[in-house]
Amino acid sequence: MQVFGFAGWSGSGKTTLIERLVPLFVAQGITVSLIKHAHHEFDIDQPGKDSYRHRQAGCKEVLVTSDVRWALMHELRGGRELALSDALRRLSPCDLALVEGFKTAAIPKLEVYRASVGKPLLHSGDGNIVAVASDAPVDTTLPVFEIKDISAIAAFILKARSSAVP
Repeated sequence: MQVFGFAGWSGSGKTTLIERLVPLFVAQGITVSLIKHAHHEFDIDQPGKDSYRHRQAGCKEVLVTSDVRWALMHELRGGRELALSDALRRLSPCDLALVEGFKTAAIPKLEVYRASVGKPLLHSGDGNIVAVASDAPVDTTLPVFEIKDISAIAAFILKARSSAVP
């Protein structure tokens, strides 16, 4: 499994970019999975549903399954948050694991930058950022892509993936 990350401030367009890249990878026969790091409490379950009620009652894990998907919810109950390496081990086998968030992870990353967000660029403080996708010119020695040039960004990621050490 090869791992490639996306870093950027909230509102920079990481999710939208990934959403546009994944179909290009899948069309080339690449199996893609994703790990998304949330910086706050989140819940994918809904109050009133059986699975929610079971978690609220104290279950550490609830696995919901049907004929089209399954989902496992794991409550930390005071335990430590998963490190990226732990999360990657929990994925089913795939060709490419995309990572959104985990800004400080030591994996190759594309910085997604929009000047309108009003935050500084990240790549100067992160040697793992290997390129920048932006909607404005960026002064850097790294490769810079127009944020809407999905084909060029996909090609760069695939090249970086193929040169990475497994």
